[in-house]
Amino acid sequence: MPDVSDLPPYPLGQVLEVKIKRVEDAEQVVKEKLKALEVEKEKLKQREEERDKVKHHYEDKLLQLRHEYDTGTTSTKIDQAKLYLKLVQERLKVEEKKVKDQQAQVETAEKNVELARNQLKQRQREQDKIEMHKKEWIKETLKELAVIETRNEDDIGSTMFLSKYMQNKAQAKKDAMREG
Repeated sequence: MPDVSDLPPYPLGQVLEVKIKRVEDAEQVVKEKLKALEVEKEKLKQREEERDKVKHHYEDKLLQLRHEYDTGTTSTKIDQAKLYLKLVQERLKVEEKKVKDQQAQVETAEKNVELARNQLKQRQREQDKIEMHKKEWIKETLKELAVIETRNEDDIGSTMFLSKYMQNKAQAKKDAMREG
């Protein structure tokens, strides 16, 4: 009975190797996109911390201004505090914009990860199809080899039978001639 080592090389072996390589490449791309996403998320975290710092500073200064109103201070100090609050508020707007921009970067990175994962799934499906084909090819080829082997054994058996038959016939002729 033939076994897998008796098989000829798989005709789509090179195609399978290419598909495997493409899957490996796609896996690498997914890893890179995930790393890029993590970097973008870390940047977002930093931007949010910077914004929160400015926000807390703004709130502290606002409380300080209210305290100044309550305790009664000079109008110059109040005007200076209001002016400073406007500056801090502008800085807060800038930090908010940085956070929004970074959120957009994170969303883009997430989309890139999703696209890379979809590409990976597609390439894995392609590889799986070729591997299934290879399994079917192995089964079919083993069956064909078994049929061929059986025919060869039948031919050998027939040849041996005919050879023995002819030998026996020739021997019978010799024996008949001796007696006769």
